[in-house]
Amino acid sequence: MFYHLSGTVTDLEPGLAVVECGGVGFAVNTTAYTVGQLHRGDKAKLYICEQVREDAFDLYGFATLGEKRCFEMLISVSGVGPKAALAILSANTPERVCLAVLNDDEKALTAAQGVGKRLAQRIILELKDKMGKQADGLVSAGVVPAASAAPSADGTKLADVTSALTVLGYSRTECAAALKGLDLEALSLEDAIRAALRNMMQ
Repeated sequence: MFYHLSGTVTDLEPGLAVVECGGVGFAVNTTAYTVGQLHRGDKAKLYICEQVREDAFDLYGFATLGEKRCFEMLISVSGVGPKAALAILSANTPERVCLAVLNDDEKALTAAQGVGKRLAQRIILELKDKMGKQADGLVSAGVVPAASAAPSADGTKLADVTSALTVLGYSRTECAAALKGLDLEALSLEDAIRAALRNMMQ
């Protein structure tokens, strides 16, 4: 199982990067954002998600762990395949995908090529449900106060940031560590999510 690939970028195309590792060029499907971070001839590290079928073994790579986790959460939604997930993450950052789910913002998701209103509604519904289940687990573990655990229920920023981190697949311990020291009142919701993700990478 691949976790990440580190090597030299030899080719770049829309939605595709080739990373050479040990003389082997790996074709990695990716987002417009990640392609924009890469340059031919430079070293790069991509976080990898594998998709194995009878007739294919595909690699999907991302510049950040947050983007990879968001991709994995999107493809966990019934009816969302890798192509649609890449399109969504090419049109939105992981933070904006989380905000779209939290705010029932179908338009942010339908801005992606090939994503219609019904699919956007299903993504919001299923991921919001996952947020609720994760938040319940965080309460029982004592990571966040019960009063602020339900996603957006009481409008607290702590609830929304926690929900965004859980929908990206971060564990209870990781959420608690990422939120330590953040002045949530001084940050917009998107900036708070981004700051928490930065803390994850330290």
